[in-house]
Amino acid sequence: MGATAQHQHDQSHTCSQCCPRYHEAVELVGKRWTGAILYVLLHGGRLRFTEIANAVPDLSDRLLSERMKELEQRKIVERHVSDGTPTKVCYELTEKGRQLAPAMAELKSWADRWLD
Repeated sequence: MGATAQHQHDQSHTCSQCCPRYHEAVELVGKRWTGAILYVLLHGGRLRFTEIANAVPDLSDRLLSERMKELEQRKIVERHVSDGTPTKVCYELTEKGRQLAPAMAELKSWADRWLD
């Protein structure tokens, strides 16, 4: 293979590989129920656990709690605890989480166009 052909082969091989950061992002947002939780938080602002649970039908409290902890660890969601009685816990997106808005809006638009 000549130098030009080898360069083109190397270039096309590089372009076809999946970017690790892209893959991580898709796996994070695409994890079961995470996209729905993010959608609710993007449109609802600061919400209590029960408000999120009510907005995402069929999502168990155990799984919601697990996903919220994961999103907190990734610094996509912030947990706010009030000092009052009873203690009130709310969740909201961080700046990092709010930056997902354009991607989530595009996905919603695509879903509205192409999914039944």
